[in-house]
Amino acid sequence: MSSNPTKPLETNSAGDNEERIKRFLATASHDLQSPLRHIAMYAELLLDDLEETLDGEQLQSLKMIMEKAQAAQRLTKALMSLAGGAPQLTPEEVDLKSLAEKVWGDLVDEMGVHDATLACQGLPSIRTDPALFSLVLRQLMSNALTYRSASPPHVGMAAQREGANWFIRVADNGTGIEPAYRERIFDPFWKLPKAGTAPGAGLGLTTAQELLKALGGDISLEHSDESGSRFAIRLPAG
Repeated sequence: MSSNPTKPLETNSAGDNEERIKRFLATASHDLQSPLRHIAMYAELLLDDLEETLDGEQLQSLKMIMEKAQAAQRLTKALMSLAGGAPQLTPEEVDLKSLAEKVWGDLVDEMGVHDATLACQGLPSIRTDPALFSLVLRQLMSNALTYRSASPPHVGMAAQREGANWFIRVADNGTGIEPAYRERIFDPFWKLPKAGTAPGAGLGLTTAQELLKALGGDISLEHSDESGSRFAIRLPAG
């Protein structure tokens, strides 16, 4: 009688990984809620008390602190609901070009990569949850900036309608992904073994994949070699 002892182990491992992802997202999001709430609250209090005494640049900086904290609160709440198995979606009409440029601008400032460029072609307005989709774009763009080549980082985005779906392609000119690793990049808690990169949980692309599932879409690695990588995001057009 023949048997395959590895199959049940693979199923259990996948289930264990899914539970670990949910616990990680729930814990991290929950722990961030309180400090983010306080940052937003104190920024609002300072605005109320000092608005008349601040110059234009100071006022803008304080407003930005409050807006960023409030945006982060919304994102962590969305991640908590996703981890709980019942994602709370807030779909609205989203200008993808504006959203992409905003995410890109934030990342360039945070990472200090001011030689990086973004090119958007034919990006439509679609109906989706902007908070969740911005996290997907942020992950792909931050990977492009992290795994850069010797050339200044460049990311290109384009979209094409195919039947009932939009396909949004995000391409970079980074170092590419070796063939041996391409099947693993969406595995939870796995990181591309590149020298000199920052440590992390290895959940970036996994989380992006889960977010897109919640939005009714998916993501795949469409192409990768020494000239860079291209990911294809599918989102429903309706």
